[in-house]
Amino acid sequence: MTRLDKWLWAARFYKTRSLAADAITKHRVEVGGQVAKASRDVKIGDLVRLHTPGYPAREVAVRGLSDVRGPAPVAQQLYEETEASRTAAAEAQALRRQGVEPALTLTEGRPTKRDRRKLAEWTRWRAEAPE
Repeated sequence: MTRLDKWLWAARFYKTRSLAADAITKHRVEVGGQVAKASRDVKIGDLVRLHTPGYPAREVAVRGLSDVRGPAPVAQQLYEETEASRTAAAEAQALRRQGVEPALTLTEGRPTKRDRRKLAEWTRWRAEAPE
């Protein structure tokens, strides 16, 4: 058995073990449907759910144990992503591709070049004295 934070680090879900432990303390990792602690032992067959803000939750089944971080091909053999997780990720990626241009959603803030030209044109008016 391996500690959860070590396994997440070895499976390359997080770059450092402290980042993995931090995600666990923020309740972004569940094992078997329950919020887990960093010291929880992971067993083969456990279902681990990873929540990342802004992305759909990843659900992986533990297929191997390791507490040593190795190359990526070896790390990918430690888990198997569920089909529902893969389809949710693909749908989210398709939605991100169809997203609107972020600059078009701005309603306040710094004026664009076009807005500045309009402002400059507006301030160029001449006041003529009546005769």
